[in-house]
Amino acid sequence: MVATPIGDNDDLSLRAREVMASVQLVAAEDTRVTRRLYGAVGIDVPQIWSCHDHNEVQRASAIVERLQQGQDVALMSDAGTPLVSDPGFRVVRAAIQAGIQIVPIPGPSAPLCALITSGMATDRFLFAGFPPRQGGKRRNFLETFGSLQATLVFFEAPHRILDTLQDVVATLGDRQVCLNISLTKVWERAYRGTASQVLQALRADPDDVIGEMTLVIEGAGEVEEDPRIWDLVDALAQAGVSPSVIRDAVSKAMGVKRRPVYQRALAAVSHEE
Repeated sequence: MVATPIGDNDDLSLRAREVMASVQLVAAEDTRVTRRLYGAVGIDVPQIWSCHDHNEVQRASAIVERLQQGQDVALMSDAGTPLVSDPGFRVVRAAIQAGIQIVPIPGPSAPLCALITSGMATDRFLFAGFPPRQGGKRRNFLETFGSLQATLVFFEAPHRILDTLQDVVATLGDRQVCLNISLTKVWERAYRGTASQVLQALRADPDDVIGEMTLVIEGAGEVEEDPRIWDLVDALAQAGVSPSVIRDAVSKAMGVKRRPVYQRALAAVSHEE
């Protein structure tokens, strides 16, 4: 399992180079990308097979057969650590089931690079890959993390990042975020601030909305345990505000999950009646 550079080829470790030069077969997400990496670091390319989302099931059994014959196989994605939002899981699982030793060759990882440069808590974090593409599904997806007291890390495409930041504000509240673009490349950059501030900055410079994007979002605080939130919900209910309006307003403003707010509002309205 060979981690490959996410931008700067100098990040390829000495151990990764040794493995790349010694294996009999490479299973690559994109053979063209992997061949270029071999050429860039001056290593002769061994036999190479494609192994991507569309052929991984078929490749897994053939790769395991090679392993059982005593060959060494390097599994490599286009950039970063294999299997992290990249193909290869089925190959690894098949190899484990066949009793094959799995050896990680650690190295670059965009989620970890983004996390450690974000200025946010690193003791607990969750990497959740790419959010759904559709707006409604994306908001529902983000909402599931509303009360999670861990730093959140996502990948996102440039053409969806503005919509995603809007949905972050709508579902999680205007939290602190760090948007990393083109990590480790010479043109890498980062935007830090609240989600709305970063959104505003990107809108002001649309030509900068290109490159690979890794979004880090601060986790929820202890806000759901703050009794003042429930006092606010009760007060709004007593003032005649509908439970659905209370749910949307309080969850957005205070960064709490919608469901418990809605349930409290319903209970408050029922009590008043």
